[in-house]
Amino acid sequence: MLRKRIQLGLVHVAITMTLVPINSTLNRVMIKELALSATLVALMASLPYLISPIQVYIGSHSDRNRFFGLQRTPYILLGLILCVLGVSFSPFVAFVLVENFWLGILVGVLSFGAWGMGYNLAAVSYLSLATEISGTDGRGRTIAVMWFMMIVSIILTSIALSRMIDPYTPQALVSSFQWIGGSAFILGIIGLLWLEKRETQSVADAETRYSWVHMTRGVMGNPQARRFFWYLILLLVAILGQDILLEPFAGEAFNMTVTETTRITSIWGVFVLIALLLTGWLETRMDKRTLAAWGGWSVVAGFLLITLSGFTGQSSVFYAGLVFLGLGTGISTVSNLSLMLDMTIDGQVGLFIGAWGMANAISRLIGSILGGAVRDVVRQVTNDSILGYMVVFGLMGAMVLITLIMLRQIDVNAFRQRAEDLSVVERAAIAGDA
Repeated sequence: MLRKRIQLGLVHVAITMTLVPINSTLNRVMIKELALSATLVALMASLPYLISPIQVYIGSHSDRNRFFGLQRTPYILLGLILCVLGVSFSPFVAFVLVENFWLGILVGVLSFGAWGMGYNLAAVSYLSLATEISGTDGRGRTIAVMWFMMIVSIILTSIALSRMIDPYTPQALVSSFQWIGGSAFILGIIGLLWLEKRETQSVADAETRYSWVHMTRGVMGNPQARRFFWYLILLLVAILGQDILLEPFAGEAFNMTVTETTRITSIWGVFVLIALLLTGWLETRMDKRTLAAWGGWSVVAGFLLITLSGFTGQSSVFYAGLVFLGLGTGISTVSNLSLMLDMTIDGQVGLFIGAWGMANAISRLIGSILGGAVRDVVRQVTNDSILGYMVVFGLMGAMVLITLIMLRQIDVNAFRQRAEDLSVVERAAIAGDA
């Protein structure tokens, strides 16, 4: 079973590796080096979330159909191929946009769309396979292995990428993306080999899957669940909305090289791991809502310091903000999902996990577009791009402050008092994979 857990982790790592270059490096190059609109970059980066509802249909189809006796592997393999193609061709999007805008838009839609479709194909399939292989008793250990491997891969991929593009040249950017895409493909294939057992009999009746309409009705029909859902939306918009802007801001405000800003993701990953361990220790010693508030205040401190760094021009203040942002993101993610599970009614865990996934997708979409648009508008009005970033970070911090007020209105006792038997690592994993 350990071998299969590691293989599942390799599949998870492979898909994650293809995302790191796009989120940590390409967005900075497009916004800073090539002076492209942050709104345009945000719209392209949001394509995977625009098509994320397709996961419901992919899951249902794979539940009922096999190819060559395999139920999940074909979908994972196709998704992996699309992710690798998407990340390999994505650097060309930036350069084509500069030469021919409309051709660049077409190439961008194809490249980012390929990655998005690949992610949606692979993610729902390997999570279903992980559940089927592990069973109820082994689910927590399997997801723990997958999640830790994912975070470590983010850190290592960021470090490797920063070295491959040092010094930065367009050729180095293209070759590094292709190298990472190729490495991800090899790891993914190793993970898939003999992972799923080939079956010849017909597929059994599929388990119930919730459509987004069903999830919306289930959550909105309960006043406390509705309040908590909107709290999550606002919190995640703030936390995730800065994702495409952090590296470009560091490049413009502190003249950091592409190599230096690429390492930001690895620093973030380290402190997310620290937050995970910290939350696991604190969760048994304090109220979960209090812990969620601590995470929120840490995020607020992070945004405040990052905004302040723009005024002072001191990179040390920026890195201090990054530490608080990483810790707060980790603590908020785990503690809020823990709260959600505490408030879940028996037999509806899948419904509320689906609701978290819906909140995550909506928030990434809104946050990315909002952050890019606000930055561009402020830059046009003031002719000061750094001020545009600071307004975004300040806005995100204010949104988290509002969620801290909303958190006080949430009555956990109105929901189920005993959480599902999920470890802190598993809760974080579900949050990340949603």
